[in-house]
Amino acid sequence: MSGERSQPQDTGGPARNRTISECSVASDEGTASGFTGKRFQIFLVTNSIERQRTTSQTFMVASGMTAASPPKFVSLEEIMQAANGMRDMNLIHQIVVDENFRLEKPDPEPNTVQKVIKDTMHKAFWDILRQELNSDPPCYNQAFVLLEEVKQGLFDLLLPQHTKIKQQISEVLDIPLIKQQAEKGILDFSYYASYVISIMARMCAEVRDEKIQQLREMTDIVEVYKGILELLELMHLDMANFTLQVIKPDIINHSVELEREKFSSYLAVQADGLQHTRKWLLKHLKTDERVPSKVDYEKFIRDCCKKVFTSACIDLLDWDRSKPYPETFILDEDRLYDLQVRTFRLVAIATILLVTLSNAGADLQTISSFKQSLKEHISILFQNVKNNQDLKDALPNVAEQVLSDVKQAQEKYDIHAIGPNNESALKELIINIGNEEHKVRGIVKQRIKDFYLDIIESSTAAPQKVPTGLTAFQRELTEIAGQFLRIVSHNNTVFCIYYFDIVAGALPKPT
Repeated sequence: MSGERSQPQDTGGPARNRTISECSVASDEGTASGFTGKRFQIFLVTNSIERQRTTSQTFMVASGMTAASPPKFVSLEEIMQAANGMRDMNLIHQIVVDENFRLEKPDPEPNTVQKVIKDTMHKAFWDILRQELNSDPPCYNQAFVLLEEVKQGLFDLLLPQHTKIKQQISEVLDIPLIKQQAEKGILDFSYYASYVISIMARMCAEVRDEKIQQLREMTDIVEVYKGILELLELMHLDMANFTLQVIKPDIINHSVELEREKFSSYLAVQADGLQHTRKWLLKHLKTDERVPSKVDYEKFIRDCCKKVFTSACIDLLDWDRSKPYPETFILDEDRLYDLQVRTFRLVAIATILLVTLSNAGADLQTISSFKQSLKEHISILFQNVKNNQDLKDALPNVAEQVLSDVKQAQEKYDIHAIGPNNESALKELIINIGNEEHKVRGIVKQRIKDFYLDIIESSTAAPQKVPTGLTAFQRELTEIAGQFLRIVSHNNTVFCIYYFDIVAGALPKPT
């Protein structure tokens, strides 16, 4: 690493694991599903401590296990192991489904007790250091602690083969020798700061060069060391993210196996760890279909499972958050909610655009710059819209903005004005979009859902046709659909055996 820069490299997002049609739903590999975070830990502890396991043979078959186990008690140790396993599974899952995943500096939320305590403790440390250095004669007790921390921070950035630079750092940042210099009154604390900065300049990524230059220009020695510690923390983060990018392909290659293994520990302490998943899937299963002979029965189940799973996945973009998510999608709850909100906004904006263009005069429909400008203005006003009530509250202001844009465009392009009566009618039409039963809004929503469904059902990477009337939203549609496909495809690869067993268990047997 000495003399070289370690640059995080973009290895791109994880490849599509398997299409839904390609997934071997009859696989005998491990078991899986998901819960994470505080919600998982609270659920797990409150539902599992001193609870007797009463898993029936029916559930064991439906959850992918081969035989019923005798009743037994679950120990607290088993519960905590499952909780830790789910935390590991969550990290693996995030790396796989989030192509932009990066480790970030952990900072407490503003105006929280944790933030106040952290800031107070840090301020106390630097205040003591300043007081000791300004005393006569100077005291270096706090400075020795600081130098030891800086030295260890530099060592942590080195690889085992970097023995030469490690030896050099040890010789210069020799704490016993520095203490002797302090006792004799010849310690130059600034010299060691300059040395550390020079070492960091050789080791850091190029993106940190500006911070290095700022440190070199500082004159307040306390602020210099404060900046050194902050930069060391960033360098450790850079190194961690660089390492993550290097091993990411291996994580992706083994993620399915790892997630199944971790979730098997979770299932071991749950009486029915798939109850919400079962309810979610079977809602979309039609049991009145003609059941084929035994020869074609497995293919029949696969086809049914694929159809049921893809239909159920579309439901996740319109999910009532007062109800529990399917256990197999708990790790993606926040990501799915984000896609749900973005889709909701997209439907509303597209509906407003279609209603406006249909009622503001045919001439405006051919002006692409007007449509783009109107879309951007509405999007700004919808930044905080997350549900239908938010939409209703925002629509009056949106209607005013639309009328303003229409008037400006008519004047700019010398188009005949729509007149006061038509203005009032257009404003009312826009406000009525807040009605959940609005016909145009319903059509737009269905077209978008069908577009998503076509993408996740497709067994190829062939481009999909953008829905009629929504070409102005091609970028937004493809972004959301791509992220949704990544989540759905990986989830199906991991949990397909459960989906297969649930569907098979609910279908009539072959004659």
